[in-house]
Amino acid sequence: MENNKVINLDSIDAYNKIYGLTTRHPLVTVIDLKKATRSINNVRINYGVYALFLKNGISCTLKYGRKHYDYQEGSIVSFSPGRVIDVSMDKVETAPDVVGLMFHPDLIYGTPLGDKISSFTFFDYSQMEALHLSEDERAIFLDCLAKIDAELDHPVDHHSASLLSANIQLLLEYLHRFYDRQFITRHKVNSDVVRQFEQRLKKYYESGESVTVMPNVSYFAEQANLSPGYFGDLIRKETGKTPKEIITLHMIGVAKQRLAASAEDVSLIAYSLGFDYPAHFSRMFKRVTGQTPSAYRESLNLN
Repeated sequence: MENNKVINLDSIDAYNKIYGLTTRHPLVTVIDLKKATRSINNVRINYGVYALFLKNGISCTLKYGRKHYDYQEGSIVSFSPGRVIDVSMDKVETAPDVVGLMFHPDLIYGTPLGDKISSFTFFDYSQMEALHLSEDERAIFLDCLAKIDAELDHPVDHHSASLLSANIQLLLEYLHRFYDRQFITRHKVNSDVVRQFEQRLKKYYESGESVTVMPNVSYFAEQANLSPGYFGDLIRKETGKTPKEIITLHMIGVAKQRLAASAEDVSLIAYSLGFDYPAHFSRMFKRVTGQTPSAYRESLNLN
C-alpha cells in the first residue's frame, strides 16, 4: 500500500474520468459505479472534495493513517477535503455496486450549507466509524440522492445552485440523525469508552508527579482507537460535555487538591500540570472557578 499511485481528487470531472462517468455539473455529481466503464485498485486518493459512498456487495479495504478498516456492506463512509485514503479491493470489478454523492466546496460557499458544513462532523470520522443503515434509512438516503440526481438533469437556471445545496443539506441532516440513532443503539459500547476515558484521565495525573505534556483530546481518542471527531461526539452525546471540558474539569480538580495540600508556588503547580506558561493556567483556573489560584488558596485559609 505504501507504493500506491497517488490520485489528487480536486474536481468532480477528475473523479468521473477515472471511472469513465459523465460529468453533468462541474461541482457536484451523484455516483453510481454500476455505470462505470473503468475501475481502479490499490491507489491512494487525496480528497479535495466532499464525498459520501454507500457500498453494497464488494469486498473493499480502506486504510486511513496506519489502520485498515473493513468497508462493510450497507455502510456509508464519508470524506472531507484534505483526507488521504488508501483503497484496495480483493478483486477489481468494472461495475462495483456503490452509489454516493460528491461535491466541491465551491458549490456551497455563500449558502446556508456553507455556514453549517462544519457541524456535520461525520466527514472527519475514520472508516471504522462508518454509518450502518437500516433498510428504512437506506431508502431515505437513496431518495435524497434521486432528488439531487433529478436536479442535475434539469437545465441550469438561477435556482440550480440553491436547490442543489438545499437538497445536499437535507441528505446530510438525515445522515446526522442516523448517526445519532447509531450512537444511541451503541450505548453499552459507548459507555465503556467513556469509563475508560475517565480512568485513563485519572491515571494520567494520579501519580502526583509532574507531567511533561498536557493531555489533549487526540491523545485519548488514539488510546480508544477512534478518530478525534468521532471520539468527541461520542463523549458529548454520552455525558453532555466535550472531552476538552472533562479534561479541564479534572485538571482543575487536581490543581485544587495541590493548592490545598501544600504551599507550593502556583507557577510550579502550573508546570507540573503540563502548562508551558503559568499565566495560561491562572486564566483557565479563574475561568472555571471564578477565582485565581492564589485567591482560591487564600479562601481555604479563611474557612
